[in-house]
Amino acid sequence: MTRLAVMDALELGDRSPSSLQELVGLPSNLLAHHLGVLEEAGLVVRRRSEGDRRRTYLTLASVEASTGPAPTPLAVARVVFVCSANSARSQLAAALWAEASDVPVASAGTRPAEGIADGARRVAERRHLALLSSTPTSWGDVAADGDFIVAVCDQAYEELASTSSPALHWSVPDPVRQGGDAAFDSAYLDLRRRVAAVAPRLVAS
Repeated sequence: MTRLAVMDALELGDRSPSSLQELVGLPSNLLAHHLGVLEEAGLVVRRRSEGDRRRTYLTLASVEASTGPAPTPLAVARVVFVCSANSARSQLAAALWAEASDVPVASAGTRPAEGIADGARRVAERRHLALLSSTPTSWGDVAADGDFIVAVCDQAYEELASTSSPALHWSVPDPVRQGGDAAFDSAYLDLRRRVAAVAPRLVAS
């Protein structure tokens, strides 16, 4: 039951071991055993934070839309995807969301870059995905009460956790840091799977 609870908790977003420990109510050594079994089975992946390197996050190895009974959708005013630079991951996530859901969407950066990454533009063109903005935007200029915040990078999640309490954390590796079209394709596919899993759970308020 503990392993199922962990899998359920990670279906929509990533969590730290301490967050999972609080959720399932097990001592850290017992939780570590269950997480080890899931990792060895290839069901769960552990990633070191790209922000605070002392932290780790756990994510499902494959995030797909649920095939179980549909839960009651949550009504939200708007979904806002946030990463540090708003130059790649949050831009791609917002564009994917606009294709998958009628819930309004925006994206922003905690420390916005000067422009959208060339790799993000190229992967959007290859995937016939229309980006929603032409330049990065500051989180402070976008944030509004009632937003459903999805932090799509570790740095943004850690920066926002104490103030804005993101509803979800997606630990998507930074394709700009990695460089190359393969990294942007990987980020695109990761985000597409995650959007497909979450979009049916939210409706416009």
